Amino acid sequence: MGPLRSVVLAGGGTGGHIYPLLAFADCLRRHDPGVRITCLGTPKGLENELIPPAGYELRNIPAYQLPRSINMNLVRTPGRMWTAARAAGKIIEEVRADVVVGFGGYVSVPAYLAAWRRELPIVIHEVNVPPGVANRLGMKFTKHVAVGFPHQPSQAESLRDARVVGVPLRRSIAGLNRAAMQGAARAHFGLRPDLPVLFVAGGSQGARSINLAVAGAAKELARNGIQVLHVIGARNEPVPIPTDLPVPYVTLPYLSDMDAGYAAADLMLGRGGAMTCAEVAAIGLPTIYVPYPHSNQEQKRNALPVVEAGGGLLVDDTELTPDWLERTVIPLIRDPQRLHAMGAAAAAYGRRDGDEALLNFVHEAVAR
Repeated sequence: MGPLRSVVLAGGGTGGHIYPLLAFADCLRRHDPGVRITCLGTPKGLENELIPPAGYELRNIPAYQLPRSINMNLVRTPGRMWTAARAAGKIIEEVRADVVVGFGGYVSVPAYLAAWRRELPIVIHEVNVPPGVANRLGMKFTKHVAVGFPHQPSQAESLRDARVVGVPLRRSIAGLNRAAMQGAARAHFGLRPDLPVLFVAGGSQGARSINLAVAGAAKELARNGIQVLHVIGARNEPVPIPTDLPVPYVTLPYLSDMDAGYAAADLMLGRGGAMTCAEVAAIGLPTIYVPYPHSNQEQKRNALPVVEAGGGLLVDDTELTPDWLERTVIPLIRDPQRLHAMGAAAAAYGRRDGDEALLNFVHEAVAR
């Protein structure tokens, strides 16, 4: 494989697009510290908070929300889409890119258009079923499509020929040894080393229904010696937690080092976002998934294969009550054998090498 001298990475808007992009950028840099990495974003996206602090160049271009249906008229007609593509094209030419790798989000579309017009290799990485609207459009310009999970090609016709590479994960998570880190992680959060820990996190935005259910179960969980590490979500209203609990119940608005939360935990309760599913499966953390209900059910599709493999449980958002949590979490978290079996099943389903597998795929696309 010849070296990649310059790579343009496009993806933004949400953590589900940006975290795999950053993990892949780290992989590129590990293999060749001299490679030029240019990330495309939009002025208002979350990428502005995440990419520059990670040490990568971020170039913002105008990007626009797309309609939900895909057809070629969409890219032929709006002048503003071509304006964005011209801006992306100038950057692609300036950095003399060898390839554009897109992870979804509206910023990917101008990058795909600009690369297609310059006959530059395009590689798309997709983690959802159905694929996001930006990547669906990009698939009209390239056959080099990679996916994060083995169930995707069978569930979406557009992904039928995609390569399953896994999801690029941050090294702090892909290399995590939960057992070795557990004591230090619990001490870091002020948790006791000798009692089980339920880790609650509803994704980067949090999840109010999960927050309310866990707060409602707090007294009974604590009475049974179960500690809680609860990431409320930066954009959520705080929920009242009883103050006189006999064991620690730690709340945080946001947690940037999720690896520490995973290491502290015996069991996780969270949504079914693609990144969450990929991370907890890779590290073998038993998880109760509560998929986001107001969508096209992609979170349920993400979580179901892990659950069917024995690595977790699935509960509808409407069924998640304090009573359900008390009946389910207390016996499960106090059964180390069952937790160990679930963790092993999750790890057998998950994979830690998504970044390396995607890099091999990109090399193949460029070589062709």
